[in-house]
Amino acid sequence: MKIIKLLSLILGSLYLLGCTASKEISVNSRESWQAAKPKPFTQHVPERITIHHEGTIFEKSGDAPKHIKNVQTWGMGKDRNWTDIPYHFLIDPNGNVYEGRNVFTVGETATEYDPTGHLLITCMGNFEEQEIGEEQLEALINLTAYCCKKYQISPETIASHKDYSKQTVCPGKNLYKFIENGYIQSEVIKRLKDGD
Repeated sequence: MKIIKLLSLILGSLYLLGCTASKEISVNSRESWQAAKPKPFTQHVPERITIHHEGTIFEKSGDAPKHIKNVQTWGMGKDRNWTDIPYHFLIDPNGNVYEGRNVFTVGETATEYDPTGHLLITCMGNFEEQEIGEEQLEALINLTAYCCKKYQISPETIASHKDYSKQTVCPGKNLYKFIENGYIQSEVIKRLKDGD
């Protein structure tokens, strides 16, 4: 039984090769933040990548696994009644990547857009008020490049929550500027080319 649990933890914390020889991203499993089992869900195939911010102030010294668990508990509670944590991946201010919901399930949103076909990546923090740090931004670029390659998603589809909704400023002006000026997309394309 202990061997099975150990193997599960090892497999859960997969080292996913990034899109350049020098870049690796480690994805912390759902077990690392003690995820509850999801409710029945709607399946989809991700066709685009949509970037969010989690929307609450979060510092590098914060307890990311605890915070992620709290987001899931709130989202699955009576206020929202979602099937799981809303995002497919979460990135903390230190650049640590966490597995969210199954990539092949439709994400959740508190706004009017339909997230079917969207692979949702969120950066923990409120980037309307905080600046995004270099480690978190770099992890976002590497994870986005990885997802483009793995799920055959065009980097041309990279956008943000506010690009699909008039009801939000997500991912906040201090992260959105890197989408709006094409920086994230160009860095993702560069990593994809370097990985060929």
